[in-house]
Amino acid sequence: MDRPTHLIEYEGMLLGRYAHLSARGGQRPGGLERSAYILLSRIRMQGPMSLGQLSEAFGLDVSTLHRQTAAMRREGLVERIADPDGGMARKFRITAEGARRLDRQRADIIAGIDRVVEDWTAEEVAAFAAFLKRFNAGIERRSGRPWPRPADGPPADG
Repeated sequence: MDRPTHLIEYEGMLLGRYAHLSARGGQRPGGLERSAYILLSRIRMQGPMSLGQLSEAFGLDVSTLHRQTAAMRREGLVERIADPDGGMARKFRITAEGARRLDRQRADIIAGIDRVVEDWTAEEVAAFAAFLKRFNAGIERRSGRPWPRPADGPPADG
């Protein structure tokens, strides 16, 4: 590992591994699968979304998203609604159960992060968050797929 980018790659791989383990919800009955957690988070931030919008946002095939959203519908996490803007495509909206489970899982993940950084200063935590945001924004800019972010505090339901 002769360049800093090599270390970023390696540490990013490890972070993805840990994030996957915590986002799976495996420790708690009723925990969300990683794909459901991410999809629910996006729908919450953006509001109701069609399969086409989800496909564009994630860069995934519609058939993949159809399977994922069908599983989420069976679990009562999302519901299909008419487009609130009057469009032809039906959209997915988070249900009360989906919001409850997303909030619970997010709280579990945040509690885990709090434990990891408990011996960090508030400034170190804020700096790390700022660097992660900047790194993610760079990825989003290069991919052409920006992710909406809350202005302040946790995102509202969509």
